[in-house]
Amino acid sequence: MKSYFLEKKTIISYNLQFFAGNGDAGEKTEKPTERKREKAREEGQVAKSMEVTTALMLVTMFSAIKLFTPYVYDKMQEMFKYIYSTFKIGTDEFTINFISNITKYTLEVILEILFPFFAIAVAIGLVGNFLQVGWKPSAKTMKPKFNKLSPLQGFKRLFSLRSIMELLKSLLKISIIIIIVYVSIKDKIGLIILMYDLSLLDGLKLITDLALDIGIKVGAFFILVAVADYIYQRYSLEKQLKMTKQEVKQEYKETEGNPEIKSKIRQKMREASMKRMMQDLPNADVIITNPTHFAVAIQYDGEKSLAPVVIAKGVDILAAKIKSIAIDNDIEIVENKPLARTLYYTVDIGNEIPEELYQTVAEVLAFVYNLKKDKEG
Repeated sequence: MKSYFLEKKTIISYNLQFFAGNGDAGEKTEKPTERKREKAREEGQVAKSMEVTTALMLVTMFSAIKLFTPYVYDKMQEMFKYIYSTFKIGTDEFTINFISNITKYTLEVILEILFPFFAIAVAIGLVGNFLQVGWKPSAKTMKPKFNKLSPLQGFKRLFSLRSIMELLKSLLKISIIIIIVYVSIKDKIGLIILMYDLSLLDGLKLITDLALDIGIKVGAFFILVAVADYIYQRYSLEKQLKMTKQEVKQEYKETEGNPEIKSKIRQKMREASMKRMMQDLPNADVIITNPTHFAVAIQYDGEKSLAPVVIAKGVDILAAKIKSIAIDNDIEIVENKPLARTLYYTVDIGNEIPEELYQTVAEVLAFVYNLKKDKEG
């Protein structure tokens, strides 16, 4: 007697999908494709560090201030001389027109002083961005994104790991800048203490030189920060753009087409080509064979082409079929092993034979035409 427990079978159903990969949500291990990079660029998602522009701006602007100091000094001196001389002459005519002329002149001089610095700042801003991302403006980056107005999303961004890292980076930069300022002032503390004994012009020159020295040192520090930050931004973007294997496959299907569909299309094209070849085969003048493996059908019509044309070719089974059709249509079959192989490998269907084969093919055709004449005679 068999045990009930041995007879009883327990069937547990399970889904094999649980053992499969995560699909679209799988691990991103593949490098981003060119299409993914292009789409990211159109969305404004590029490796860009604001530190690069800041560093260039600091170094260039402080260098420009040092370079244009004589120009600024001359302009300021010229302005004050004009104002004081005008006040002496026109004190009794202190009118609205007089004030407006002085104001207009002062603004013009200030604009002349500031214009070179403004032009340099704009140029550096453009150059800094161009060096990082090149020139490809995108209108998508200018479109408003209303999800950024969400308080919840804003709160998440505020306390995200990225925000914390940016805060720590800012604190580190401020600390190093304070150290640079302290070291620079410490070296010239003796001159600063004696500044009361200097003339106004010498005192201003001392302060200006000290400020420029600090500015250039801070700018040099920001260049190091910019290089490190740009490398990190490129690494971060590359990591962010990585794709899963499924995403790569899906993109390939979208760009190159479904491989199965493409295979079917190629098959249909081959079938159509084969059908057309078999339809043209009865018009051949001669079939050149290997004799068993290769068969090439040649047609020559002086009104349609300058040289004989290959209208059909095949190997093994297809070669046998070509010879069978040739026999049915009373087409001469000529055995020439080297010529058959050369024509098969070098000339596509519908193309004329190359010039170097003219002589050999002409001899074959002459032989075939003579056979036809003998038969008709």
